[in-house]
Amino acid sequence: MDLRVVVGLNVQRIRRAQALSQEELSFRSGFTRAYLSGLEAGRRNPTLLSLAKLATALSVDIEVLTKRPGKDALAVTPRRRRSRKS
Repeated sequence: MDLRVVVGLNVQRIRRAQALSQEELSFRSGFTRAYLSGLEAGRRNPTLLSLAKLATALSVDIEVLTKRPGKDALAVTPRRRRSRKS
């Protein structure tokens, strides 16, 4: 699994477990909601500094954000966007 996807799924899983919206995490971390959305979808390639900011905002160690899921991990799948009808 691509590391960007791993980080995105971990951020999403932790954020949801803490009952935080992307907007609330945006306030805590200093990143825009659009950036967080792209990150959670695995479309962003965060820097080490970005990972450190996110870890602080989520009150977790940075290693938690990069840990690949194991057998005991809960699967979190990204939500699909609804297509707009013309």
